[in-house]
Amino acid sequence: MSHTDPQQLDAEALYASLLEQVKAGIAGASEPAIVGIHSGGAWIAERLAKDLGLSARLGVLDVSFYRDDYAKKGLPAEVKPTHIGFDVTGASIVLVDDVLYTGRTTRAAINELFDYGRPARIMLAALVDRGERQLPVAADFVAAHTRCAPGQALRLAQAGDGKFSLTIEQNHA
Repeated sequence: MSHTDPQQLDAEALYASLLEQVKAGIAGASEPAIVGIHSGGAWIAERLAKDLGLSARLGVLDVSFYRDDYAKKGLPAEVKPTHIGFDVTGASIVLVDDVLYTGRTTRAAINELFDYGRPARIMLAALVDRGERQLPVAADFVAAHTRCAPGQALRLAQAGDGKFSLTIEQNHA
């Protein structure tokens, strides 16, 4: 697997690649649905749902209360509401995050999803996989693999016109 320099990541091109992968991956799936993790994953999920004709089967999660570091870090300043307006039981869910890193956010999201029912299947989609997993989590659909220097974080931004961009932030773990 080759790694792209994080400075060279084109979020719009990555989104186009991810869209094609998810489209092929859910072809023939029983009761497909898209669930995004706030905030970057929710933005991607909204666009995927629109482009795949699944807007009625779109959900968003805020995993703040499900994180294993909740007691240590406390509640983030901007908690977003979780909204899942479809029956999770029996659904084939594409769980969407912007950047897959340690796997802990994914674990928290899966825990929260099961509070809403028992899906038939959960597939993970990530715009970028930056490696360095702490849990045995792998994406079914991923547009790029990269590595960041210690203390750096990849951040997805969404412009007013809906276009995505990725930036590297310093002094993050």
